[in-house]
Amino acid sequence: MAAAKTNWSNTRSGRGFGNGLGRWWRGLGWRAVAYVGLTAWALLSLFPLYWLLVAAFSPPSIIMATPPRLFPDPITVVNFVRLSLLSPILRWLGNSLLVAVTITCSNVILGTMAGYVLAKKRFPGAGLAFWIVILTMMVPGQVIVVPMYLLMGKLDWLDSYKALIVPDLVVAFSIFLMKQYLVSLPTEIIEAAKLDGANELRILFQVVMPMAKPGLAVLGIYTFVGYWNGFLWPLLVLSSAEKLTIQVGLSTLRFRHTIDYGLWNAGAVLAMVPVFLVFFAFQRYFLRGITIGALKG
Repeated sequence: MAAAKTNWSNTRSGRGFGNGLGRWWRGLGWRAVAYVGLTAWALLSLFPLYWLLVAAFSPPSIIMATPPRLFPDPITVVNFVRLSLLSPILRWLGNSLLVAVTITCSNVILGTMAGYVLAKKRFPGAGLAFWIVILTMMVPGQVIVVPMYLLMGKLDWLDSYKALIVPDLVVAFSIFLMKQYLVSLPTEIIEAAKLDGANELRILFQVVMPMAKPGLAVLGIYTFVGYWNGFLWPLLVLSSAEKLTIQVGLSTLRFRHTIDYGLWNAGAVLAMVPVFLVFFAFQRYFLRGITIGALKG
């Protein structure tokens, strides 16, 4: 009898081990399929970027060759040299940098101020003010393009940096994002700073903003990338070649009967470098900021 029980127990253990091993293999198979699929999708998504680099560092005569070459042969920087000779590319980059950095810094500071008031202060009309901010975000940007253009003309700001910078010194999205983020910060720390005699500006810059670094990083990256890549508004209000931003400037690199793809690709490579630098510089805060504060408020 004891031997029979032992055999039955061993049989059940063997079946359990076999079932567990089978489930493990099936799970491993699905994971392998998922990894292969995600890897293939990632490579497919990155291929346009790879082709951009190949075309930028290839001689102009082989960029449109048939069949296309997947590797630059030979590797050359002639497109970048030609770009610097045929256009004020450094001036365009400087213009875009001036506009994007100014608007980003302004939105980070002013948006945080307004968001802090809506998140931590209690006053009559606070809820109404927040809903006005949300309603402002619902208005499509294309709707206000014509009124804004007419206003810039009346102010004599056309073809100037003021027309690019002043209308967007603070936008509704910045206020909304920082309000939603600052709601999640503990109010007790702010109250403790008040008891220590700190005024509102000191609390904002020395207490609130250091704790809100992830949210500030998200706002800064979104704002910088958005205005660095801005095209429609600069195209409308700027006319002087030396005041163009990089995106509008690259669109002017067209000749009467042909398109020089070498110049365009070289310019695109230069245009994307600052975006990569900003993202990787603040990546640590960005990954935290896109989740913290999303469920409160």
